[in-house]
Amino acid sequence: MAEKKLMVGQRVRRLRRERELTQAKMAERLGISTSYLNLIERNQRPVTVQFLLKLGQVFDIDLQRFAADDEARVVALLSEMFSDPLFARHEIGSQDIRDLAAASPVGGEAVFTLYRAYRELADNALNLAEGLTGADSVEGAAALRFPGEEVQDFFQEHANYFPELEAAAAQLWREAALEKDALYEGLRAYLEHEHAVKVKVLPFEVMEDTLRRFDRHGRRILLSEVLPLQSRCFQVAYQLALLSQRELLDQIVERAALAGNEARRFLRIGLANYLAGAVLMPYEQFFEAATALRYDIDRIGQRFGTSFEQVCARLTALQKPGAKGVPLFYVRVDCAGNVSRRLSAAGFHFARFGGLCPRWGIHRAFRTPGETRTELVQMPDGSTYFTVARLVSRPGAGQALPAQQFVIAIGCEVSHAGQMVYADGRSLAEGATPIGVNCRLCDRLDCNRRAYPPLNRRLIVDENHLGLAPYFFT
Repeated sequence: MAEKKLMVGQRVRRLRRERELTQAKMAERLGISTSYLNLIERNQRPVTVQFLLKLGQVFDIDLQRFAADDEARVVALLSEMFSDPLFARHEIGSQDIRDLAAASPVGGEAVFTLYRAYRELADNALNLAEGLTGADSVEGAAALRFPGEEVQDFFQEHANYFPELEAAAAQLWREAALEKDALYEGLRAYLEHEHAVKVKVLPFEVMEDTLRRFDRHGRRILLSEVLPLQSRCFQVAYQLALLSQRELLDQIVERAALAGNEARRFLRIGLANYLAGAVLMPYEQFFEAATALRYDIDRIGQRFGTSFEQVCARLTALQKPGAKGVPLFYVRVDCAGNVSRRLSAAGFHFARFGGLCPRWGIHRAFRTPGETRTELVQMPDGSTYFTVARLVSRPGAGQALPAQQFVIAIGCEVSHAGQMVYADGRSLAEGATPIGVNCRLCDRLDCNRRAYPPLNRRLIVDENHLGLAPYFFT
């Protein structure tokens, strides 16, 4: 049987554009002609092993992830889309979906974007019909679309790594002459010296439900006393990012070309948070610590004076060419199962609509405060992942304002798990929990924790049959 030709034109073109190279410049660095590169990008020539090796050497990329990630991610998106009953009569199978994704990952993403817009319009119409929103205009319906989804997609597209923000954080360290052991004091002093802004911590009864507020006229950052020191440090760094790097943040927001002012504001906030994390945990030192401490989140947090949540988020950003960390996915979920933040990596995919799989043990972390839970999970396609989860609390104010609680989970493909201290002493070859993306997209017949039947199966309703699983389907 002839080997399948590898067509990666879209991925080569995306890599070139990310590096801001013309075809002529990229071809020169690869030692090939511009016309040959043009044919590769248009999928009119398959790539050779020699070409891939040269690509990996010149641009320092993981060839396995480069060759598979885009297609696998688009397969997951299209599988979710074609599971909708809207497409039931077309009988689109898994092989059809893989063929579509292989032919054009970019086109597949575009189709899913169109489907997502359809879903949002349909949900808006349903909410309006049920009288849940009180909206009586088109503007009211449009407002139901949450702009944070666009922002999460933007961070996903950039693998949560922004070299210009990393460079800005390094420059800030030099200009402010910061020291790790006195970072909070150093940031406050630099903020006052460079921007004439002072930091003031106020009692809860003054701030009430506000944790941080920038008093533009009084040139003060007002912080609530309920914030622990690590959070106060982060908030000062965040405000410093907004004040000192506004032009850079605006440039990135402009390039993102998001729809709507709300999405652009959310993105600016997300980028400022990223920069604040880069200031608290500088890339080179953080990468060295993560590697030396084998991703021990508590010990890394102790070294940098940061929280479990802050460390986990920062670990996902270790994507610098030549100094890449373990490819980690990240998810934050509340006690109602709502996913408030997600970042896919290493082939692990989250559904855009609906929650997480109830079989996944991260939900049990709500019952074990302070315990770090580890688990092997296996998706229906056989891919296996190692996950680490813990319950974390956001600042509260005693009985008057209980703390928010979330489960934070990170994970990686099982082949990388040995690099993490949490995998020591446990078998990585067996004992994986079978899970799915979520109930709507999972075909497992033997699951007794289903909340919904799968979208792409016919439901069987039998009044004379009661089983462990709540639904029967074909």
